[in-house]
Amino acid sequence: MLPSDVIDQLAAELHASERSRVQVEHFSKRFPGMTVQDGYAISRAWVTTKLAEGRTVKGHKIGLTSRAMQIASQIDEPDYGTLLDDMFFAPGDIPTERFIAPRVEVELAFVLKSRLEGEAVGVDDVLAATEYVQPAIEIIDARIEQFDRHTRVMRKVFDTISDNAANAGIVLGGERVRPGDVDLPWCGAVLRQNGAVEETGLAAGVQGHPAVGVAWLARKLAPWGEALLPGQVVLAGSFTRPVAAKRGDVFDADYGRLGRFEFKFV
Repeated sequence: MLPSDVIDQLAAELHASERSRVQVEHFSKRFPGMTVQDGYAISRAWVTTKLAEGRTVKGHKIGLTSRAMQIASQIDEPDYGTLLDDMFFAPGDIPTERFIAPRVEVELAFVLKSRLEGEAVGVDDVLAATEYVQPAIEIIDARIEQFDRHTRVMRKVFDTISDNAANAGIVLGGERVRPGDVDLPWCGAVLRQNGAVEETGLAAGVQGHPAVGVAWLARKLAPWGEALLPGQVVLAGSFTRPVAAKRGDVFDADYGRLGRFEFKFV
């Protein structure tokens, strides 16, 4: 792994980038031997900095849940990041100045009522531990530039993982439903941007069932001695491609029987 002082340095660069809204160059280019483990170490160091400033952990996000994205990223499993208290927004106005290059994704959020822990957690355990499922929009961002400013080479998965798995915000809206009251894989959504349909999708696009990723995350955290906790929000993964957003854009997220809500970048 990268030396601890390098990990701390790169986490500090991410922190500075978020504040200045100036992207940094690919870590993987500067450190070609970088690994997935290095990426998570950097992300955790960044979270430690945020907690020291008074932020609190409110949950987690799971990314790269589609097979196509995993192939493109040359990995065989999802990635994950941390949701902090200041990342949560209600439907309505979203402050564009909080982001560098925001994009939005359509997801489902699992809100837990009991602890999920261990290397044997499965889908049934997730459903039993879930208080309710709710429509959610993830706002992803790029503190590390998506394409290298010199070569236009796309960033690697190590960069994305370092960058909190690209998470920057979450909008919760629509209806709260108990997981047993709906056929979760068949929950779908239509995403409109300024009145035009940009994306549609079904939650089955998230590894066949959106609870699969939540179970994976519980198992992934187990070696760290960590668990998914009651009250936490877990974003299960996007079932649409990301849609770029800019100031003035109005988005309409229609989840059918799970409700509909709007938000605007101002």
